[in-house]
Order: sequence, then structure tokens, then C-alpha cells
Amino acid sequence: MKPDISRPTLDRTFSVAPMMDWTTRDYRVFARALTRQALLYTEMVTTGAILHGRPRERFLGYDKVEHPLALQLGGSDPGELAECAAIAQEWGYDEVNLNVGCPSDRVQNNLIGACLMGHPDKVAVAVAAMREAVSIPVTVKCRIGIDDQDEDADLEHFITKVADAGCEVFIVHARKAWLQGLSPKENRDVPPLNYPRVHRLKANRPDLHIGINGGIKSLTECEAQLEHVDSVMVGREAYQNPWLLAQVDEALYGVPGPAQSRHAAAMTLRPYIQRRLEEGAKLNHMTRHLLGLFQGCPGGRKFRRHLSENAHKEGAGLTVFDDALGLVPDTVEP
Repeated sequence: MKPDISRPTLDRTFSVAPMMDWTTRDYRVFARALTRQALLYTEMVTTGAILHGRPRERFLGYDKVEHPLALQLGGSDPGELAECAAIAQEWGYDEVNLNVGCPSDRVQNNLIGACLMGHPDKVAVAVAAMREAVSIPVTVKCRIGIDDQDEDADLEHFITKVADAGCEVFIVHARKAWLQGLSPKENRDVPPLNYPRVHRLKANRPDLHIGINGGIKSLTECEAQLEHVDSVMVGREAYQNPWLLAQVDEALYGVPGPAQSRHAAAMTLRPYIQRRLEEGAKLNHMTRHLLGLFQGCPGGRKFRRHLSENAHKEGAGLTVFDDALGLVPDTVEP
């Protein structure tokens, strides 16, 4: 079912990065129990999946509480990207983002992801086609370069080409992607972070919205980055230590967040979990995203173990979830 909503004004100050197999619809609903303000992104969805996969709900479905919500697209054919952007708008997404940063071999073979940094003209044509097809923002997530590219000249050339095609928002992962010689996993850690390069990009292009991504682990680091760029995007830390999100609204937006405690955040998910179970979803597909909620808390290890050992079992339901919560004292400090 396509949610019928009116789109909010986007404030990109803080966002959760698109992460394959992690930022699913179930994770995003969980994230909304912790932050109302952060911009959330889907996993990357390829144009082929949207155009040829059925039912579309499998790839595009979401809950209305997830807004503000951006769809990240993977693809390079301008016509297909434009068609998918229009579908995203029809489905109620608040933004469509083009992936120019994923380093996996599978997507490279289909000219998707970071390899597109070597084809700025192609990206520019695609962005122009997408912008022509929709009224919602079209944005780009990229790296500071690939392989032997010059991090100054080649990045500047890429940004200029794509900006001239109408893109006004770039989220830049402050590492190169080495498509030759490093695995996708290694590309998340091995290439050195170069935050100053992204800061210089913003200084040189004050007309553009420049966001930064890569290796950011705390709200203190977010605040420091916001002195140089327009927005921050956090990935693995927001997933593995989700309670970080509970402080985002107050620290970065100046408004109270929705979660009074970790227990309260978990409890707000019960109706959603029950509904999804009735739709045929498996409990472990939802609870796997909560395993880090009580990280460092008394009972946190027991909570994780109980869910890991029981949520995947046939017929597992809310009792398993409730029993896991019961292993953590409800007096756990926020």
C-alpha cells in the first residue's frame, strides 16, 4: 500500500546512511522510535528491481512514520532512473538519491555505484533526466574519488559537471573507493578518511549543500563537522549503537526526542511488530535491528542472546520479544 502523506520540508542536518541489508523498513521504524528529525534513507534499490520486480511493495513499501524518507537508487541509464524517480515521487518519498559510492563488484559490472565517478558526464545526464521527471529533490551520494583519481582535480570536475546538470545536494563519503584491490568491506575502513577535502569542497562551492559521511561516531563529532559542512550522515554507528539516535533531536535540532528510555523505545514498537507478524513477517527480521539497543547496559548481553537464539524459530512472536526485554532492568539509565 502506498502511504498517502504530505511531504515535510527536508532538514538534512543529520541523516542515517543507506546500508544494504541494514536500513530496511523495519530498521527505519525502529529509528523513528528514537528520532523524529533525522532524515532516513532506504537501502539502495536498483532500477531493475523497481521496474521489473513484483510486487513493488517489496522494494518500495514503508510505514508512514518513516518520513522524512529518501529512496536511494542504483543505476546509470537516464531513462530508467527518470522513470524510477517518478515512481518514487508517486509512492510519496521525500527525496531520491543516486548512489555513486557503492564499491561492490556486482554493482560495478552493471555500471552502478562508485565506478560512476569515472563517468561524470553520464551522471550529469542521469541527474538532469531525473530532475526533469520529478519535483522532489534529486541528490547524489559519492566518494572523494576512485582508484588513481586525483582527489582535488577529479572530484572538482565531477561535482562541477553534476552540479551544472542541476544537482544541488551532494553527500560525500570522505574516503576514496579502491575498485581494484580492495573488497567492499575493506573499502569501508582501509582508505584513509580525508575530511579536510570535503571541507574544502564546501568552501569552494558555498552555493551547494555539501554533506559529509564516513567514520563519524558521536554527536560531538557531528557538531564539529557542522562547522565546516551543511550536514552529517552517520552509518554503522547509528546501526550498531542505535541509542545515539535518541540524542540527535535535542542536540542537533533543539527539540525533545521521542524516546524517554531504551525500554520505552522498544515498547513503542510492539504494535508495529504485531502488525508485521500478522502480515507474515518473521520476528527475527525485525528484532535483529534492536540487538544494539542495550549496548553497555546491565542485561544487554542477555537481551541480545535471547533474541539471537529464539527470534528465528518457527512461530516466534511477541512473547519472545517481551521475554528478552524482561532480561534488562527497566531502570536502565537512558
